[in-house]
Amino acid sequence: MLAAVLGSLSASVVAAAPSAVPKLGFVPPAPGSYQLQRIMSAPDGAVLESDGSVHRLSEFTRGKLTLFSFIYTYCTDAKGCPLAYETLHSLKKSIEQDASLRDQVRFVSMSFDPRNDTPETMRLYGDLEMRDRKGLRWHFLTTPSGKELAPLLDGFGQDVSVALEQPHGQRVPVLSHMLKVFLIDAHGKVREIYSTSYLHPTLLLNDIKTLMLERGGGRK
Repeated sequence: MLAAVLGSLSASVVAAAPSAVPKLGFVPPAPGSYQLQRIMSAPDGAVLESDGSVHRLSEFTRGKLTLFSFIYTYCTDAKGCPLAYETLHSLKKSIEQDASLRDQVRFVSMSFDPRNDTPETMRLYGDLEMRDRKGLRWHFLTTPSGKELAPLLDGFGQDVSVALEQPHGQRVPVLSHMLKVFLIDAHGKVREIYSTSYLHPTLLLNDIKTLMLERGGGRK
């Protein structure tokens, strides 16, 4: 049934209904009152910007604090990619109101379906966010092919289960994956990994501020 429904969709980007960000059920620790461990180094490899230009992923994971996530543009799982998009969209507004943060943070969303999510598709998907140039840049990336994608998925520990491919011209109906958003410091080190249960703008903002205090050599 699901495959039949998705098979009838047009080749344009499927715009899932925004997921409401749930209320945080506890009081988080204050920024700077805790430390974030260096979990691993972010992997590097060839990626494509939404304008089709070729880059190294490290260009988007170094120099600033980065919130990185894997998505696919036609995901309709309310607890998956739409939740990540809505959470980051909400967080983006908060960061842009803080002059000390807005030029120090970037968002990166990268597709793990390069077959369907071409640079043009990623541009359409992220068009509103990319045109909003108030300080925080949000990049929407894909890869030239699955060959370049595989080591990036492995490097981040992002598991993806791909359904059997459909006839030519039709999309893969379902990509099963655990939602993960990675907080990466300016040196390319992953400092936190958020799953659905802990993906909340307040928690992300506190962790960003904690890393900023670390960079400044001070704690509150």
